[in-house]
Amino acid sequence: MPFHAEPLPLTAEERTELQQMTQSRTLPARDVIRARMILLLADGVPYRTIQERLDTTAPTLSRWKDRFLEHRIVGLVEELHPGQKPSVRTPKLQAKVLALVRRKPQDGSTHWSTRKLARQLGVSKDTVHRVLVQAELQPHRTESYMASNDPDFEIKAADVIGLYLHPPQHAAVFCVDEKTAIQALDRLDPVLPLSPGRAERHGFEYYRHGTLSLYAALDIKTGKVQGKTAARHTSTEFVGFLEQLVGTRRAAQEIHIILDNLSAHKTQQVRTFLENHPNVRLHFTPTYSSWLNQVEIWFARIEREVIARGVFTSVTDLARKLMRYIRQYSKTALPFRWKYSDVTRRIRPC
Repeated sequence: MPFHAEPLPLTAEERTELQQMTQSRTLPARDVIRARMILLLADGVPYRTIQERLDTTAPTLSRWKDRFLEHRIVGLVEELHPGQKPSVRTPKLQAKVLALVRRKPQDGSTHWSTRKLARQLGVSKDTVHRVLVQAELQPHRTESYMASNDPDFEIKAADVIGLYLHPPQHAAVFCVDEKTAIQALDRLDPVLPLSPGRAERHGFEYYRHGTLSLYAALDIKTGKVQGKTAARHTSTEFVGFLEQLVGTRRAAQEIHIILDNLSAHKTQQVRTFLENHPNVRLHFTPTYSSWLNQVEIWFARIEREVIARGVFTSVTDLARKLMRYIRQYSKTALPFRWKYSDVTRRIRPC
C-alpha cells in the first residue's frame, strides 16, 4: 500500500492561485506542472502516484517541494540560480496585467502602452512586454470589421460559395465589380530609383489629371480578367460592360454573375438586359459582404501593382496602363483557391 506523506500546508489564497495556474492557457507548461505537483502534495497524494500521473521523478518532486517551502509560489515560476532574486513575473502579476489591459486607461487615452502599464503596476516595461507576448495580446493594434445586417445572409452566402465550389456544368461564372474614382496622379518631381540602403522615392507633390472607373469580370474557372474603363460608374456603363462580357461567350451559354448590391446593379436598365438575355443570372452577395466576391482580391492586386505607385500623365494614360496590365495578367492567370480554416463556423442555407 502506498505511503501517504504529510500533506503540504497551503493557505486558501495559495490554493486558489495554484488552481488558477493549472487552468491557465498562457503560462508555460512547466509552471503549470509545478503547480499541479504542489496541489497533489497538499492533498497528501503519494510520491509514486504523482510520478506516474505527471511523468516525473522523486528527486524532481523533492526539489520543487523544497523550493515551494522556501519561496512559496514565486519559487515555482522561475528557477532561481545562486544569488538570483525570485522573478517579479508571478502568476498574480500576470493576472493583473491581463485584467488591466482589457480595460480602458483612466487618463482619457484609448489604449495601454507597455510603459503606461508598467507605471500603473510599478514594474519594468520589459516585464509587462513579456507578459503581453506570452498572452499574445497587442493593445497597440486594432483591426476593423463590418458586420452584415442582411437577414438572408446565410442563404446568399451559401449561393455564392456554392458557385465557387460546384459551378454548374458547361456554365460560365464571373465575379464582377467596379473600382471607382481611380485617380490619374502625375508626380511634379521625378521619381528617384531605389539604391542600396534606400527605397524608391516619390515627390510629395502631385497633379491630379482626373479620375476614371474600372469594370472587371473575373472568370473563376480560369482566373482571367476582362476589363473596361469608363469616365463614370452608371447603370448605362454597367449594362454596356455586361453586353461586352456576354458577347465573349457562346450564344445561349448559361452565365452566372456574382456582384454586390450597388444601386446601379438593380435599375430598370439591368432588368431589361436580363429579360433580353434569359441565359444570364445575377447572384448578389449579402450586404456589407464584398469579401465574398473574388474580384475584390484581384482589385487589391492591381491597386498594389499598378495604381498605388503609378505615375500617370493623363486619364488616357491611366486607362492605357490599366488595360495593358489586364492583358498581361490574363496570359498567366490562375484561379483563386480559397481555404476556409475555421470549421466551427459553417454557412448553411435555411
